[in-house]
Amino acid sequence: MLKTGVKLFFLLSVMCALRVNAQIVDTVKKDSVKIDTNLLNKYRLYPQRNSIPVKNIQLQIQQEQLPVSLMDYKVNYWRKYITFALNFNQAAFSNNYAAGGITSVALGSNFIYHVEYNKAPFSYVSELNLLYGKSKNKGQGARKTNDRIFFDNKIASQLSKHWFFFGSLSFESQFDTGYQYDASNVNPPLLISNFMSPGYLTESVGFEYKPASYFDLRLGTGTARQTFVLDTTIYRNIPGNYGVTPGKTIRTDIAFQLVAIFDKDIAKNMHFNARYDMFVPYGQPLSYTRHRVDALLAAKVNRLINVSINGTMLFDKNTSNSVQGTEGLSLGVLYKFP
Repeated sequence: MLKTGVKLFFLLSVMCALRVNAQIVDTVKKDSVKIDTNLLNKYRLYPQRNSIPVKNIQLQIQQEQLPVSLMDYKVNYWRKYITFALNFNQAAFSNNYAAGGITSVALGSNFIYHVEYNKAPFSYVSELNLLYGKSKNKGQGARKTNDRIFFDNKIASQLSKHWFFFGSLSFESQFDTGYQYDASNVNPPLLISNFMSPGYLTESVGFEYKPASYFDLRLGTGTARQTFVLDTTIYRNIPGNYGVTPGKTIRTDIAFQLVAIFDKDIAKNMHFNARYDMFVPYGQPLSYTRHRVDALLAAKVNRLINVSINGTMLFDKNTSNSVQGTEGLSLGVLYKFP
């Protein structure tokens, strides 16, 4: 009985739903109207064209110079620096020291003034180099360890990228008297040099080759050198009298000169400077060619302290028939400014 009632209720619900759906469909059909879109397109209004004429303008790009106000800077073509070095060495021994030794004190100094002017095509370089040192050993008098005055000036005009035409003037001498000492300390020292005895004044004109800032090669095709010996008593101990005739104080030579200069930082805090000078006098045998090499290797420990080793080799037949040389190793104070 219950099942029969449920079936009847479900059947009535379905019939009601179908009837409502049929009524909705009839209502939609009555309210819907078919529209012909092709007919509507005939009544479409299009916007009119712009009545204001527009001109086509071609763009032109051209260079214009803008006014630039110059800054208040001045170009300085000069470069200057001063280097001062002072080296001090000291050693002390007691009288009964078994290994032996001599109490000694040594002091050395070096002063360099360097000036450069560079404004193409001209350049000017001037350098003053002063060296002086003395040592005092117990039982002996003070003796020189270094003594030199060197003043070099050069003016050049650029011919090409690496070649210049130059003229130079240099002066070389010493401050103090120089002596030759007896190894056995029996004979008194002999005076062999003094200020302007010898002294050299060299004028040179030629061509300069400079492939890099740290290398310079001068070929002095026209070079004149005056050798001065103002102390007329030196010839007694130096028979050659530095090439000057005894009784006279000056000698002039015309020669070819070659000067090569290398000046560069070869490592961090390490600088190497070398100068080679060859002087070939005209009208004399090649054996009278003068060779001189000066080299300096300096290592900077800090802003003031440095270690340096320097050496000089000289062959000049007017001075000696054999090669002369000197070498020094020092630890001292070095100050360079600016």
